[in-house]
Amino acid sequence: MSELWRLTVHEAHEGLRRREFTSVELTESVLERVAQVEPTVNAYITLTAELALEQAKEADAKLAAGAATPLTGIPVGVKDLIVTKGVRTTAGSKMLENFIPPYDSHVYENLRRAGAVMIGKCNMDEFAMGSSTEHSAYGPTRNPWNPALVPGGSSGGSAAAVAAGECLVSLGSDTGGSIRQPAALCGQVGLDPTYGRVSRYGIIAFGSSLDQVGPIGRDVEDVATMLDCIGGHDPRDSTTNPEPMPDLRHYLGRDIRGMRIGVPKEYFISGMEPGVAARIEEALGVLASLGAVIDRDVSLPSTEHALAVYYIIAPSEASANLARYDGVKYGFSDRSAPSMWENMEQTRAKGFGNEVKRRIMLGTYALSAGYYDAYYLKAQKVRTLISREFAEAFARYDVLVTPTSPTVAFPIGAKVDDPFAMYLNDIYTLPASVAGLPAISVPCGFSDGLPVGMQIIGNFFDEGRILQVAHAYEQASGFKNQLAPLAGG
Repeated sequence: MSELWRLTVHEAHEGLRRREFTSVELTESVLERVAQVEPTVNAYITLTAELALEQAKEADAKLAAGAATPLTGIPVGVKDLIVTKGVRTTAGSKMLENFIPPYDSHVYENLRRAGAVMIGKCNMDEFAMGSSTEHSAYGPTRNPWNPALVPGGSSGGSAAAVAAGECLVSLGSDTGGSIRQPAALCGQVGLDPTYGRVSRYGIIAFGSSLDQVGPIGRDVEDVATMLDCIGGHDPRDSTTNPEPMPDLRHYLGRDIRGMRIGVPKEYFISGMEPGVAARIEEALGVLASLGAVIDRDVSLPSTEHALAVYYIIAPSEASANLARYDGVKYGFSDRSAPSMWENMEQTRAKGFGNEVKRRIMLGTYALSAGYYDAYYLKAQKVRTLISREFAEAFARYDVLVTPTSPTVAFPIGAKVDDPFAMYLNDIYTLPASVAGLPAISVPCGFSDGLPVGMQIIGNFFDEGRILQVAHAYEQASGFKNQLAPLAGG
């Protein structure tokens, strides 16, 4: 009973439904696990143990009344840019160190309506800008598979918490790969939905045309359950899809025989570690054995420009979004200078970390007079080309399969002073983000004892199909519920 934290969401749901244990017991087990490993992992910025136990008691009452959902009583982690009423929300920044939101985000409202239990707010790269969770004002998160390594980012805390048993499932956000890349490096399943599938209301903004909230879990069924809960139309976010949310779990267990899977050649370039390439080839073999038709004669020629496009558009949007942090309205404020303008300069100089400052400067430069047409406008045109190439590919194929990351987890500090090397970690996840497409990363084995992830990309609002392929592969390969070896995991 003391190791209930090892369960998947659907296993825990069955146990709760059969009265084998209570939500309070499940939550206490997870909190004990947090106390054991959190000093090493640092997956959370704010722990909410008392609130979690209160929510667990409420969940037990719902379970007793027969009013349970698949998430009732389930301990979850929530990335710290998802606004939670009355609970500190920092976005990993000193700028919001003491920010207590007066309202809930849409996704957290949905979690609470479903009866989920929040364990805490997960660590992250500041304002979601990073690929390693080293750019946090609250210290780096460490990979539970090896604490000397990064967990990926920016949702590294969300991925590490699931891998270490500090929650059963978590929410992250993905702007250019920030769910999928850490999920891959931590051996978990991470799903970035179609842009517009999930409301961004109450999500602290980085790049508004790219940001999307999604789940990280130990298997495909768990992330499907989470997306079923948080997805759907929200009148407070005009970009959300007005169509009814489908039941994504209905796609699980379906045969993939005859399904057409494209393998774009541009994703298999120099720079990929041999162990990663080998695991992807093995995974493609598994999909072929299940009856899928694998076609390697696929080309997305504009893919090579996705990195440049992203690092023009995302910093430009960040430059505009982060202008609100001026030390006047809310957040950190330095009032030591004699004038308002000097106070504003000091607030932003002391409140933002180096990576955030770097991207604000990049974005401001790209939007400045004389450079807007040369950089930002051109990036938007290439973005359209990337989207068109994907549309042409999906006229021929059901899904596309690629690696998630060119490498496994790397040492903390190895790339923090080399921004270009760090940005290359997202080279395989950026194209789908730029196009607004749904994509999932699933574990597909190990290289040098560290997890490798395979990415499955689908057409707009076709999360069901990528979940179908991911689940079929997961069941055939056996790579699921991969708890990290940290502290006996």
